[in-house]
Amino acid sequence: MTALCLLLMAVSAASVLAESTVYFREQFEDGDAWMSRWAESKHKSDYGKFVLTAGKFYGDEEKDKGLQTSQDARFYALSARFDDFSNKGQPLVIQFSVKHEQSIDCGGGYIKLFPSKLNQEDMHGDSVYNIMFGPDICGPGTKKVHVIFNYKGKNHLINKDIRCKDDEYTHLYTLIVNPDNTYEVKIDNKKVESGNLEDDWDFLPPKKIKDPEAKKPEDWDDREKIPDPDDKKPEDWDKPENIPDPDAKKPDDWDDEMDGEWEPPMVTNPEYKGEWKPREIDNPAYKGKWIHPEIDNPEYTADSEIYKYDSVGVIGLDLWQVKSGTIFDNFLITNDPNLAEEVGNDTWGKTKDAEKKMKESQEEDERKKREEENKKRREEHEEEEEEEEEEEGTDSNLKDEL
Repeated sequence: MTALCLLLMAVSAASVLAESTVYFREQFEDGDAWMSRWAESKHKSDYGKFVLTAGKFYGDEEKDKGLQTSQDARFYALSARFDDFSNKGQPLVIQFSVKHEQSIDCGGGYIKLFPSKLNQEDMHGDSVYNIMFGPDICGPGTKKVHVIFNYKGKNHLINKDIRCKDDEYTHLYTLIVNPDNTYEVKIDNKKVESGNLEDDWDFLPPKKIKDPEAKKPEDWDDREKIPDPDDKKPEDWDKPENIPDPDAKKPDDWDDEMDGEWEPPMVTNPEYKGEWKPREIDNPAYKGKWIHPEIDNPEYTADSEIYKYDSVGVIGLDLWQVKSGTIFDNFLITNDPNLAEEVGNDTWGKTKDAEKKMKESQEEDERKKREEENKKRREEHEEEEEEEEEEEGTDSNLKDEL
């Protein structure tokens, strides 16, 4: 086999490995047909209902339709299945848009990615998932982007605080997990966080631990300052904190037999100096802060495949909302970060400005309406006052005539 043939085969193999694959995409462009692709869990009988809508304001009424939570103070449990795959040796990209048009006070806006063995009809909060990703808001203290990975049967939260968007507009959330154990989180197609999986999650035990055999030497002096042994307390230092008031005089009407022996009230002693302490000097025996020596942790084992999941086959909305109204749209699962960015720009990116314009127009209309209503109320109030004044004037005239 010639060198040219080998080169062509290598190029061909590389192109296959680098080929973009879309594992799941949902934009709700075919009306109520989404109901055949998404399954509601029957684990509970009172899950909240999702409805298909673009909401109260939007950039494109058809393109911006998504699944909206419609009932307050409810759990929601809905999922969609796709062909099972593994992200071994390739990036995993999860992307979707979230719109909290209800000005959410407490509720989830995240998704969960499950292995294909999930029983969709029994999906619930304790169902084992691979990844949980997306915004979560509850009061002013919790406004974060969850990035939670299941590793060896345990859910691990990211050690960083990623703030989510908390306004009423649509926002695009993207998670990229790379086969070199790095990751990136994007909001509105802009990177907001990135790093290494091992560094930013507690998947593995620490590489180093404190040497259990090491102990601080008994003669180790870590006091930076010490009392001056040559400093002596002045002889006139000790004065009482309170003394009888020298200006106080026994009242003229004081009766020793009735009132007892008179004593002047106590006042703060101006000569009181407090507790005496010797001044401090540099400790000549100071050796610095003792640092516990570390050794390699025998329980640590490197894992080059923290990122990997053998089975990915279901995406789910498993969340709680106090105030409903969140719209989920533009779901995408792929192995190509560039494709995800293009899709984001072609969906959320094309309608975001028009959506904002429509909302601002609605707010302006509401403002004008409120002004007109207030003006009308003021005019009606003024008319009522004029009528009352006329009636009072008429009554006064009648009294004068009488």
